Amino acid sequence: MSRGNNRGPQTQEVRRVRSPRRGEIPGVVEQIMGHGKLKVRCADGKIRLCRIPGKMKKRIWIREGDVVLIKPWAFQSDEKADVIWRYTRTESNYLERRGFLKL
Repeated sequence: MSRGNNRGPQTQEVRRVRSPRRGEIPGVVEQIMGHGKLKVRCADGKIRLCRIPGKMKKRIWIREGDVVLIKPWAFQSDEKADVIWRYTRTESNYLERRGFLKL
């Protein structure tokens, strides 16, 4: 009796990479502060204190060195932001090749 999920040949899933939209900035996680807060070095050269929303905090894990997409706050936009997306390693390599990530 075999264990696992062997249902035949595995196919690769084609996923589109979410590119930064208006007002969104890619960045790299520099430091994890705790309580859902991170320090992120953004593509525009600034370091922002970012918050992980509760809906996202329950679903994904973010580590140092991960590439994330942030949305700066309307108030204190140079200092604070919200994390809205975390890229996988393959997606971050794609962004770098396309020129979205200038770090």
